[in-house]
Amino acid sequence: MDYYPWLLTVHILSWTAWMAGMFYLPRLFVYHAEVGPRTPQGDLFKVMERRLLKAIMNPAMIAVWITGLWLGIASGYIKYAGWLHVKLVLVLLMSGLHGFLAASTRRFAADANTRSPKFYRIVNEIPTVLLVGIVILAVVKPF
Repeated sequence: MDYYPWLLTVHILSWTAWMAGMFYLPRLFVYHAEVGPRTPQGDLFKVMERRLLKAIMNPAMIAVWITGLWLGIASGYIKYAGWLHVKLVLVLLMSGLHGFLAASTRRFAADANTRSPKFYRIVNEIPTVLLVGIVILAVVKPF
């Protein structure tokens, strides 16, 4: 398993990039919802949101899943580690949030957003809660 440290490195780097996007995209939505549709600022936010999602978040999420599953299988943890099973559930929830954010990006691009800036401020906190749980499970391995 000489590749294991490199695989773990790619996993952590991908996770970092994904989380940066998961924190930033909802914040962009807050600002975008504040300026409204069909404005020069709104058009700029559309470009920023699309690029963040397509160029950073989507590839990073895919890399997290591939390297994470590979690490789980290579280490053998996937067969018996309860902490890893719970972590996978939290990562599934994060992936579901990612899908919601992707759909929101499409709504903003079509000038069809109906949600308030306050809604996106609340959504912006969800990745933090999931991240705390995921990191605790990965580092402490409580069960």
